Amino acid sequence: MRDRCVDLLAPAILATQNPVIVDGTLGLGGHTEALLQRFENLTVIGIDRDEIALERASKRLAPFADRFKTSHCIFDQIASVVEGFGYSQINGALFDLGVSSIQLDESERGFSYSQDAPLDMRMDRSRGITASEIVNTYEPGKLVHILRTYGEEKFATRIVENIVKARAKAPLNSTTELATLVKESIPAATRRTGGNPAKRTFQALRIEANDELGAITRALPDALDLLMVGGRLVVMSFQSLEDRIVKEIFAEASTSKSPRNLPVELPEYAAKFSLVFRSSETPTADELESNPRSASVRLRAIERVAA
Repeated sequence: MRDRCVDLLAPAILATQNPVIVDGTLGLGGHTEALLQRFENLTVIGIDRDEIALERASKRLAPFADRFKTSHCIFDQIASVVEGFGYSQINGALFDLGVSSIQLDESERGFSYSQDAPLDMRMDRSRGITASEIVNTYEPGKLVHILRTYGEEKFATRIVENIVKARAKAPLNSTTELATLVKESIPAATRRTGGNPAKRTFQALRIEANDELGAITRALPDALDLLMVGGRLVVMSFQSLEDRIVKEIFAEASTSKSPRNLPVELPEYAAKFSLVFRSSETPTADELESNPRSASVRLRAIERVAA
């Protein structure tokens, strides 16, 4: 949804002479490249926790070096990153949540259940806990909670029971080994529908390893605080847990705090933000045809309307 994201940010970019946008999930730089090509006076700050992605994006965007800045960190540090580059406000921010194509496609990263690799799943391989450490060291109750909460896995208890039995014999360190264990833990009738049965477990472990939902909860309010009047925040979510957080934060920011029994709106309690469109947008048919991975995306946008 690159073009749609650019169009949504355009009014905020065109509102000032030297606009600044933060791409909180730079990835390979596709969205940032489109923004820099379209707006010649725009500066983009690209944030990513994945060093490989930063390196590749920096090469791709080298022609825009004077208008492109990068920071290797998690996007919940957006406020300090913006301040570090000398800005107090920004025109907009873009977040493309979840795992990136580069992480899925490089089997050695351990995100894929279809290719054998070490159980890593860290977006930033220089720090943090691996999926292997989670599977092999977390107590059973915590593992069940993670699979139920982050993977919405109905058979979490059965899967964890088999994990505990397996790790008692030898540590679980292989993606295919774990995927097979999960498959064998789920009833045959259930396995015949809904895609790979390991998908939910791998999602849950990935979210835990990278504290993905916590980072979103911390980052979006800070991004809203950084927006100047007319500034916009655009967010793409790829699963319901992410989208729920985005929806709730946007709803809170765009709701008046004036007491309901008053006949007029009190300016000091008026909402400082307004939804650009109600609910969320989904990919077009053309987008789905050219990029099947976009099937689950939900796009939301919000604008600051008052200081």
